[in-house]
Amino acid sequence: MIATPSILLLEASSVCQLACPSCPTAEGKIDEAVGRGFLKFDYFKQLVDTNPDISCIELSNWGEIFLNPDLPQIMEYAYKRGVKLKAENGVNLNTAKKEALEAAVKYRFRYLNCSIDGATQEVYETYRKRGKLENVLENIRTINAFKKLYNSPFPELQWQFIMHGHNEHEILVAKKLAEELNMRFFLKLQWGDMYGEAVSPVRDREFIRSVQANQVADRQEFAEKFNRDYIQPCVQLWQTPQVNFDGKLLGCCINHWSDFGVVNGADVHDAINNDKMAYARDMLMGKVEAKNDIPCTSCSIYKQKLASGRWMSTADAYENLYVAPKLLGSARTYNIMVNKLMTAKNQRFLKRIRSKFDRLVH
Repeated sequence: MIATPSILLLEASSVCQLACPSCPTAEGKIDEAVGRGFLKFDYFKQLVDTNPDISCIELSNWGEIFLNPDLPQIMEYAYKRGVKLKAENGVNLNTAKKEALEAAVKYRFRYLNCSIDGATQEVYETYRKRGKLENVLENIRTINAFKKLYNSPFPELQWQFIMHGHNEHEILVAKKLAEELNMRFFLKLQWGDMYGEAVSPVRDREFIRSVQANQVADRQEFAEKFNRDYIQPCVQLWQTPQVNFDGKLLGCCINHWSDFGVVNGADVHDAINNDKMAYARDMLMGKVEAKNDIPCTSCSIYKQKLASGRWMSTADAYENLYVAPKLLGSARTYNIMVNKLMTAKNQRFLKRIRSKFDRLVH
């Protein structure tokens, strides 16, 4: 199966100033394969110039994009070339120069998913260690001021709240703050034990179920209820391949231990259809046995698929709708839509949402 994506995941920064528990960046687990560094403007320009089919680029993954000194220049060039930029994976917004915040508005950066897991400093810093909530809120106010100045709806802002036992009592307060800041509010299930021991599991499971349309308390419960994973990063090998700041082809946003080769600025489509990527896609569909030189072999998600027999299908590879809630409206609307797709498999509904997705992204 050949992958021909028009959306690329491109790491703008693998450097982060926070020290969140269990995060591979904070624990140094990304250092060997991903490394610490920033996307350089010259490489970004080369990639955009030689791949005119790429119309949208996601810049966030293992680090904080606003630490990249080339970010304003990257935003400006993307705007001039008609390439949409977004930070759907997340930004912490603790440290950002005013110039970069203005550039995000001026050059119509499409979307910022802001990771804010608390409504008070005490609760926020429990997980976002070294973080200052007031810095984050002030940077959001600055963005909103520039949006008013430029009369622009961009970037769209979302407050992402990862639910833990230590912060669940602040969910409703955080939601109110998000509304005051003209931000969408999205509740996210925590990673659980994916990156090691689970950090602060939720305590009031009934409450957690009640505040979400999917009505689950953790990712395991989600998988049991819907017979699918909460997220499916594996689809990125078909739809939105992940490229490191230095050109290493990581395949997906989870992989931080190996690579599939290098995207040297030439045709991205050639690189993402190399032998290792093609074999990995067959692995994820259960067609071939695992091989040690394929990064997926070491991945906990692949191991779960191997144990459960829930392999990727052709429909998963090309029709999966795990996209940011901003593309489909509110987080509630997003969850309702995804649940409807999972339960009813209404093809006309799927086509309608796919059409909306294409209009918004492209």
